[in-house]
Amino acid sequence: MSRRGRFVTGGLVIVAAIAYLIWSGVSQSVVYFVTPSELLAAPTPSKTYRLGGLVQAGSLKWEPKSLDLSFTLSDGKASVPVRHKGAPPDLFAEGRGAVVEGSWTKDGYFKASLILAKHSEEYKAPHDGAQPGYKELMKSLRGDGTR
Repeated sequence: MSRRGRFVTGGLVIVAAIAYLIWSGVSQSVVYFVTPSELLAAPTPSKTYRLGGLVQAGSLKWEPKSLDLSFTLSDGKASVPVRHKGAPPDLFAEGRGAVVEGSWTKDGYFKASLILAKHSEEYKAPHDGAQPGYKELMKSLRGDGTR
């Protein structure tokens, strides 16, 4: 093989190795967002998903000693039981939106490794003067506080 042939062969091997690294890195980091209806239509065990829906009222069960959290996510058409090991986020509650990341198990539930609590993008300032800390907050904003 000529010197030019070896150079082209070596270059192709390097380009193929770089392409494989890019493809494997992208394919491992891709996580699909699905609704409970879409997940239950074709659940694939052990495949990582992001599942979004509303936490059904009356389904939230929290065991602080064992850190076991279970609830049901619904999109209004289907419901998926979810289990998580760990503390829930502060904004997480029944009747609110949540996105969980994890995988479907063969036992018929979604095992979440991450919980993201969804909230409204609207900020509502406290208007009720009777709320604790409201007067102190307004004083500090006006600069009336003692210094």
